[in-house]
Amino acid sequence: MGPEILIPLSFFLMIFGIVYLVYSTRNRERLALIEKGVDASIFSQGKDKGVPMWKVFILNLAFLLIGSGVGIFIALLITTYTGLNDGAVYPSIIITMAGIGLLAGFNKAKELDKE
Repeated sequence: MGPEILIPLSFFLMIFGIVYLVYSTRNRERLALIEKGVDASIFSQGKDKGVPMWKVFILNLAFLLIGSGVGIFIALLITTYTGLNDGAVYPSIIITMAGIGLLAGFNKAKELDKE
């Protein structure tokens, strides 16, 4: 086993450990509450409120793709009509516009949640 396998292996073990810790701790907390006589309905509270998660995901993905497309278009215009370097303009404009798109999607999702 060479050193090149240690990084993916340790990454996998770290993720597995975190997931195991979260689920085992949650299970212990729930069992302790049930032993004390607390109603088990508190575990399902809040799941039926608000907008479904898939709608928020689709909305944010749409805004991300729109922002990326607008970023590519703006970068194309900038590189065509100026003498700026393509290697610097494209990533910066695309990432900036994608971030603006995600911010707009977040704000729109907050508005949906208020309704």
